[in-house]
Amino acid sequence: MGKTIYILNGPNLNLLGHRQPEIYGHDTLADVETACAAVAAERGHAVRLFQSNHEGEIVETIQAARQDAAAIVINPAAYSHSSIAILDALNTFDGPVIEVHISNIHKRESFRHHSYVSLRADGVIAGCGVEGYALAVRRICSLLD
Repeated sequence: MGKTIYILNGPNLNLLGHRQPEIYGHDTLADVETACAAVAAERGHAVRLFQSNHEGEIVETIQAARQDAAAIVINPAAYSHSSIAILDALNTFDGPVIEVHISNIHKRESFRHHSYVSLRADGVIAGCGVEGYALAVRRICSLLD
């Protein structure tokens, strides 16, 4: 198998498919993982999905990614707008990083318009629903190949 792409998800994304479906849709995180794995497999790569409601666990997973991941797709959720710790961890990662948001954060409350993670991201996908994850994996594969 090729390289491993980490797909990291922040708080409340474990409720995907159940929480505010008018904003986030009906697909679950398991559906996201299945779609991303299929896209990665087409290019000979693998994915590892991780979700946590705890900032420190996300930071530790980014640090672990330095050892065995070629790239990171991250939806930091609410931590996008508040976590310098996640930004600092991403700044220690050498591979490509794509930031994903299911909703268009620029059409929502003004506090959502700024993302610390965007300062490190090589690309940002927002407002494409859960399809944004597969788009991100497709882009990552292009960068890796």
